[in-house]
Amino acid sequence: MKTINIGVLGFGVVGTGVAKLLKEKKQLLEERTGAVLNLKAIADIDTKRNRGIGLGATILTPDADILINDPDIDIIVETIGGETIAKDFILKALGQKKHVVTANKALLARHGNDLVKTAKENQVDLAFEASCGGCIPIIKSLRESLVANHIRSMAAILNGTCNYILTKISRDGSAFKDALKDAQALGYAEAEPSLDIDGFDTAHKLAILNSLAHGMEINLKDIHVEGIRNITPVDIEFAREFGYAIKLLAIGKIHDKHVEARVHPTMIPFSNPLAHVDGSMNAVVIDADATEQTMLYGRGAGMMPTASAVLSDIVDIARNIISDAGRRVPVLGCQEDHIRPIPILPMSELYTRYYLRFEAQDHPGVLAKISGILGENNISIESVHQKGRKNNGKVPVVMITHTAKEAWVQKALTEISKTDSVVGDPVVIRIEEAVRE
Repeated sequence: MKTINIGVLGFGVVGTGVAKLLKEKKQLLEERTGAVLNLKAIADIDTKRNRGIGLGATILTPDADILINDPDIDIIVETIGGETIAKDFILKALGQKKHVVTANKALLARHGNDLVKTAKENQVDLAFEASCGGCIPIIKSLRESLVANHIRSMAAILNGTCNYILTKISRDGSAFKDALKDAQALGYAEAEPSLDIDGFDTAHKLAILNSLAHGMEINLKDIHVEGIRNITPVDIEFAREFGYAIKLLAIGKIHDKHVEARVHPTMIPFSNPLAHVDGSMNAVVIDADATEQTMLYGRGAGMMPTASAVLSDIVDIARNIISDAGRRVPVLGCQEDHIRPIPILPMSELYTRYYLRFEAQDHPGVLAKISGILGENNISIESVHQKGRKNNGKVPVVMITHTAKEAWVQKALTEISKTDSVVGDPVVIRIEEAVRE
């Protein structure tokens, strides 16, 4: 039986999970792969800390170059994270004609096009199932299972931290800051949580998924990103009364000449299966022309779910090595000469429905003034709700609009904010009735 040697860069949470699976599932992996997957070496700056796993003959070294330059190592697994040293190590490994597996979504979103090019130049595989959605097999689904489909749209919950916080606010009426503290206590949120709660982690994943879905170059910089810091129990309660849940969604839709790519809090009806994805779970709904809607659901983070996704890539590459069929599946789903730049729709050109909440002065004519400004900007109001007791002379006014253009809405809100009719900034939440309109 052929032996395939593996080197792991990084012995933190994910690296430890990968090592555990390679050691503990050795026989199962051999039965399913037809090869011995030998964890030959691990590189990490901390070689003393006990990770609770016996390494046996596996070398633990602080020098990553020992692994990268070892001619006997076939596959390098990068679990370091970040965009600097991890990038350097991956480029070195690819240059040494080693296959690479990574879970590093930030690196892929920002530098993935260069990594894909380098992998092609060296005729090796670059795999990243664990980069999006944890253990959810979304990469394999887009690259292989849905290969005969044009992907029309995707809507996804891709950040367990944000989903947990929104669930906590919805179920318990917690303030955002209290829900965040709870998420941090449970280990769902980092001490510095901006990457998650401001939507950037989700945007990294959407950039990767868009490329796989549409055969486009990875484009992070043009994705519109908003986080969940301003979501309150008041808005979640209003949404519930209207029949909606609020989720941080990654939304991608293909049009004739462009792609919608946006991340923001979104109101979705309870009939949408994503409305019932709670806690730290992730889910992706894909609408395609042959299959119509497909939903993938599972744990989006954690040591073993993420390590499981990494092992799926290792086994795929191992099978390719055994069959002498390297690069059997294109890295981004399409052959490289068919990957093309597709422009992302400017957010100002988006058409959708809107939830608007104003803290209005309790004066005669205020509602008429707000409605008038919206009407002057081509925004039609579907419903108006004024509810609750006055708070320091202010009352909440909630409006649901018909479909309107983002540029019109932003212009109208700027004009309304300059009047003496409202206090503070209006709350704006976009509404998606379905994955496919």
